[in-house]
Amino acid sequence: MTKIFLILYLVLFYGIAFLWRSYQTFRATGINPYRLNDGNNVHRFAGKWYRVISLGIVSTILLYVFLEQIYFYLTPIKWLEHPMVSGIGFVILFASFLVVVIAQVQMGISWRIGIDEDNPSELITGGIFQISRNPIFLGMRLSVFGLFLVLPNALTFTLWLIGDILLQIQVFLEEEYLIGTHNENYKTYYQKVKRWI
Repeated sequence: MTKIFLILYLVLFYGIAFLWRSYQTFRATGINPYRLNDGNNVHRFAGKWYRVISLGIVSTILLYVFLEQIYFYLTPIKWLEHPMVSGIGFVILFASFLVVVIAQVQMGISWRIGIDEDNPSELITGGIFQISRNPIFLGMRLSVFGLFLVLPNALTFTLWLIGDILLQIQVFLEEEYLIGTHNENYKTYYQKVKRWI
């Protein structure tokens, strides 16, 4: 059951939340929403290393599902391998997926992966963005933590820690960009709504 869930999650999370949404944004605007290669060196650095994190997540799940004898070498954390812990992880994974998709839908054509300095988008402050200024990043943070609880091992622990640091860096960069782009509107929003929740 765990293997089926993880494969479905992998397909849905990366397929719907990133590939499908990227295609829809491109089709509606003609703009490539993937912007992690743009911007300053810190932005490109964070984007590059988050791609490594994503590759690590996909690899870990595929190893666990299809090559479990090799998965052993990722140093499973045995004392965390408990049905209650993995159950919490499943709930977090499901919730994180919902948060990301809802936020993306509410962003509409303003959704980007990274900072798009060439095509400034509308500031979205309604819906789920009334609860969190960064619901997509919140969902991504939760997803890596949820995966660690479902597959507790040295690699998923490392991916969780490094991924969380990279997402925090990305949020600071994007908030700086939004202040420069939306000025007082963003500053007012910044005062009303918390960064995470």
